[in-house]
Amino acid sequence: MTLTGLCERRSLLDHPCFYRSAGTRWGRVHLPVAPNCTIQCNFCNRLYDCVNESRPGVTSRILDPAEALLYLDRLLKARSDISVVGIAGPGDSLCDPERTLETMRAVHAAYPDLLLCLSTNGLNLAEHVDDLVAAGVTHITVTVNAVDPLIGQRIYAWVSINSMIYRGLEAAQLLLSRQEEAMSRLKGRGLTVKINSVVVPGINAGHITAIAEKAAEWGVDLMNCIPMIPVQDTPFECLGAPADAEMVRIRALASLHLPQMYHCRRCRADAVGLLCSEKS
Repeated sequence: MTLTGLCERRSLLDHPCFYRSAGTRWGRVHLPVAPNCTIQCNFCNRLYDCVNESRPGVTSRILDPAEALLYLDRLLKARSDISVVGIAGPGDSLCDPERTLETMRAVHAAYPDLLLCLSTNGLNLAEHVDDLVAAGVTHITVTVNAVDPLIGQRIYAWVSINSMIYRGLEAAQLLLSRQEEAMSRLKGRGLTVKINSVVVPGINAGHITAIAEKAAEWGVDLMNCIPMIPVQDTPFECLGAPADAEMVRIRALASLHLPQMYHCRRCRADAVGLLCSEKS
């Protein structure tokens, strides 16, 4: 996407997650308006919240769209370093799409200079790409943990589509096909796309390069390899986190196909501020 027609907005390069150079000057705020999720991952448990813990999928409370805008109003009166408003959970941003779209439309109407961003697993993304563009969204992060359904079925306990629950290989195949369709539509509309891949030891750690290669074919702009955080009361709680040296090796191999994000802070769903000074 070019800057044509976006002269009143922040530069697309002012997104601190997509562009490391922006991180020392610009911060982000995540509005926790998406409580539910369409997928149950075997490493995810959103029930635990500690204000000192930086982990995706946790928040101290859920805001409705109107509350989110009031919160943003107060925040922007106190800070001048926010360039991005994002929705990153604590569930999936498009599980209840109208909550997310209502929030994005309201923020864009009130603050057209700010960049808008959201994170999603991609299951319901394709059908809402046009709505997101109309709401002012410019940056999308899609979590892609497998491009081989045989591996994906080990990561996802279930996938929910139109109130139907799918499990096993069928669930992983459905998710992948919908992610592929979403990527085509996103790049067709010129959005900037990052993928997040959670590295799970013994499950997909040896598969990350294949994900990077496929994502490059999709036209993805950036990849973020995230070491899994073992979480209590999940099927993967005993697997442990990948070693730092293993993450260095994985990112080096993935970088042969896609630029890598090296400055991720594994943000909470209510994170605010500079990446180097995490707050919620």
